[in-house]
Amino acid sequence: MNIKNHEELKSTIWEIANRLRGPYRPPQYRLVMLPMVVLRRLDCVLEPTKDKVLKQHEKLLAKGTPENAMHRLLGKAADPGRQYPLYNVSKYTFAKLLGDAENIAPNLINYINGFSPDARRIFERFKFTDQIEKLDASNRLFTIVKAMADVDLHPDRIDNLQMGYLFEHLIMRFNEQANEEAGDHFTPREVIRLMANLIYTGEKDVYKPGIFRTIYDPTCGTGGMLSESEKFILAQNAQANLRLYGQEYNDESWAICCSDMLIKDEDTSSIVLGDTLGDGKTRDGFEGQRFHYMMANPPFGVEWKDQKTVVENEHKKLGPNGRFGAGLPAINDGSLLFLQHMIHKMHPYAKGDEDKPGSKIAIVFNGSPLFSGDAGSGPSNIRRWIIENDWLDAIVAMPDQLFYNTGIYTYVWLVSNRKPVERQGKVQLIDGTRFVSKMKKSLNNKRNEIADEQIEALTRLYGNYRDGETAEVVVDHKTGEKEVRVVSRIFENREFGFLKVTVERPLRMNFEATPERIARLDEQSAFAGLATSKKRKDEKAAKREIAEGEAMQQAIRDLVATLGRKGRYMDRAVFEADLGKAAKKAGMVLPSPVRKAIFAALGERDPRAEICRNKGLPEPDSELRDTENIPLPKGTALPLPMAFGPDKPNDALVEMFRDTIDDYMAREVLPHVADAWVDYGKTKIGYEIPVNRHFYVYKPPRPLPEIESDIRKLEGEIADLLKGLLA
Repeated sequence: MNIKNHEELKSTIWEIANRLRGPYRPPQYRLVMLPMVVLRRLDCVLEPTKDKVLKQHEKLLAKGTPENAMHRLLGKAADPGRQYPLYNVSKYTFAKLLGDAENIAPNLINYINGFSPDARRIFERFKFTDQIEKLDASNRLFTIVKAMADVDLHPDRIDNLQMGYLFEHLIMRFNEQANEEAGDHFTPREVIRLMANLIYTGEKDVYKPGIFRTIYDPTCGTGGMLSESEKFILAQNAQANLRLYGQEYNDESWAICCSDMLIKDEDTSSIVLGDTLGDGKTRDGFEGQRFHYMMANPPFGVEWKDQKTVVENEHKKLGPNGRFGAGLPAINDGSLLFLQHMIHKMHPYAKGDEDKPGSKIAIVFNGSPLFSGDAGSGPSNIRRWIIENDWLDAIVAMPDQLFYNTGIYTYVWLVSNRKPVERQGKVQLIDGTRFVSKMKKSLNNKRNEIADEQIEALTRLYGNYRDGETAEVVVDHKTGEKEVRVVSRIFENREFGFLKVTVERPLRMNFEATPERIARLDEQSAFAGLATSKKRKDEKAAKREIAEGEAMQQAIRDLVATLGRKGRYMDRAVFEADLGKAAKKAGMVLPSPVRKAIFAALGERDPRAEICRNKGLPEPDSELRDTENIPLPKGTALPLPMAFGPDKPNDALVEMFRDTIDDYMAREVLPHVADAWVDYGKTKIGYEIPVNRHFYVYKPPRPLPEIESDIRKLEGEIADLLKGLLA
């Protein structure tokens, strides 16, 4: 791509957009400029054969040709080589529109209505006719059309890649004006190129002449991932037969993506408008379909409240047969829902069976899906489901400040159900955080980019598949300091899993009927509730009940006060027995909630007291309860028994790991707290992927004399500054 040409084009389009100032505020420029750029692009494509199409249209009308046949024949007149017709039967072009300035608004609408059906749908989604009326009323329409007529957007001069960059730039500029998130619409092209390089590495079949493959993006935006994937494969296999599929919920992005597909003579019906997860009005546009390759950059940390009803219903009704059977993530981040959706669309795999070719996925996440959620939670169960099914192939940690709307670190996950033999049962982690180049000029939050040679280096690391492979990387861009670091690690699947074990300690309490402790009875809800009434409509009855309750409260205070002379009890069983005797002697019956209130008010935790027991068994102390994460032992065969959900039994899990848990307790816990025990019924399996921890390099602090010297130097500088102020 000619960088100088591209910069000039961006500048020209933005200068035209600024002519809208007045009737439009800068954040509203998009309403006009995005459809106008698409319209001019189509105008440039169709202008050379315009006269031929008009003549053919007249002939077909005179013959009374059926609409379907007319559509096909007009498409052939515009371009005999096209598979999906693109034409315009209006007499207008941008140049001819300028010849009738007085009627430019109705003529422009006539021009748009003259497009073939697929192109018309694009402008319907832009809602461009509404803007034409506003532009005409504010005397801006002719000015904008005239300025755009001077911009040559023919594909021979501006290819699809450059058009993609132009739309990305415009969307970013418009969203900056509106303080919105540009990342909802597109992904930087170097990130897409990296993903394409990674997903097609080792894919021998895709480079066979005549091979048919499908590529799908459930959050396709303006279509960057689809276009880059297609370009990458065709550059190495021009005879590949590729079909692109995508879904997008934003009207403008969908329209831009479809215009790009239309110009490239690809099927726009394979780009569906709607919410992939399902929002009640729209749903998965490719239900029941499967794809060979899938790429996506779902929005980071975006709530899925609008999709909650549809997603939860599918989760409950279909379970593992639906898209979300493994679990549901936290409501504030739905990115793992998209990965489950994509896995659901993988082809089944059987080696040597062409009908079961399997699939491969590349998806961009922030750090949250790596570790969010406790053991047994939705996110942890989703990770467990993916890893234990041996679908997670690799994760590449990317540099920060790559995206236009956020400076956070991001990660490319590679997921496949047909991993090569050498990769089976393992996951590769790649530290690509230092494979980065600083941009000369930042774009919003984007200050870094991944250069072509760095993409090649990361691709080689993935392809080499070596544990402990090193590379020389820049550790300080200011000084240019470099170090040799380990940038590739390989782990067994079970190394990301752990047993979360609940460790209990016995409850030990002393009891004493002192005035201070008796006063605490009023803080107990069961005791306070004695002096209340639900008979709000009968005031006399209510007063009577309250009075009776207050009398009961005082009787209980007097009762427990009689135990004060026995001093401090160090055994709850003895205290409980004496309380029962005192109540019987006083002719009182203490309900269970009231007895518990007395224990809570008069009791205090005491490590010297006897263990409190319930039916002979030690009662656990919730305040001393702790958990231990025990790594899955070597030789663990995956997948483990999967009973997802807090109400599911874990007997098989406990039976499998009972010895592991007991050995850990004997080694790590009991030497320090001999009275501890494990509540096996609460044992859960958790999974997390601590990428950064595995590549952490310890840096010892500087020597103390050196730090002290720097402090003294700073103190001296401060003293000199103070002298200057006092002089």
